[in-house]
Amino acid sequence: MTRTRVFAALLMAPLAIAGVLLLPTPWLVALAAIVFLAALWEWFRLSEIGDTLQRTLLLLANLLLMAALVWASPTDSGGSLVLFKLVSMFGVVWWLVAALWLRRYDFASDHDTHARVFKLAAGTLAVVPAWCALAVIHAGDPDPTAWRLVPQGHVWLLTALMIVWATDTGAYFAGRKFGGRWFGGRRLAPRISPNKTIEGLAGGVVAGVLVALAMAPLAGAAPGELPLVALAAVATVLFSVVGDLFESLLKRHVGVKDSGTLIPGHGGVLDRIDSVLAALPVFAVAKIWLGF
Repeated sequence: MTRTRVFAALLMAPLAIAGVLLLPTPWLVALAAIVFLAALWEWFRLSEIGDTLQRTLLLLANLLLMAALVWASPTDSGGSLVLFKLVSMFGVVWWLVAALWLRRYDFASDHDTHARVFKLAAGTLAVVPAWCALAVIHAGDPDPTAWRLVPQGHVWLLTALMIVWATDTGAYFAGRKFGGRWFGGRRLAPRISPNKTIEGLAGGVVAGVLVALAMAPLAGAAPGELPLVALAAVATVLFSVVGDLFESLLKRHVGVKDSGTLIPGHGGVLDRIDSVLAALPVFAVAKIWLGF
């Protein structure tokens, strides 16, 4: 299983990096829509929507919402990201609500119609804003007087993704090395994910910030902007953990280990991008508000 997992990761990571750096924003946004909708399909499964027709109709509704956002964003010069930025802000608000939901483990856990409604709404609020944030970051605000081999927005999106990847790696190794030593054995969320430790979270924050500071100059950040980048990275890391825990909560409610089986050794698509769904809106909004 470990060999399969490593092989799948070695295949997916270069493809993701190449797509982010080399594809024009419209093409990347279209491909991301496919990936995010695949994750949403699995979210429906965790919401106990077992009927294929119902899941298909729900997926189509979310696809139409994405298409409506694109249709409502044209300008004479090509397109506007105002709606996408607004939806990204809604995404940040949603993940703040999700953080509160994590404190109420039993909320919407009773497998009835009302629970499904809450979880279906949560799926749309998680996926669509993340997709909008991806477009906002990748498109960036290009300087028409500057020539760059790779546009700044492309590098910023890669930075956001690498923050999430570094957080996962840093949390894993810090948790294994120091878990239970610094905070009296307290766990981060014992009912939701018993193996996650506060020490692991600290290691994830450190790793995410270091990667952000290393990548930021490549994306065009000035030295004076690095503290702002570090602040955005901390927020991104913390919200990425909320995204990971929220998917774990959904899986706990229905008693499954993985959201799907599409990716060998890694489970489903949602298992791979749960942290990304929460991280992208936060990074996009932080980048806009902090002005780097």
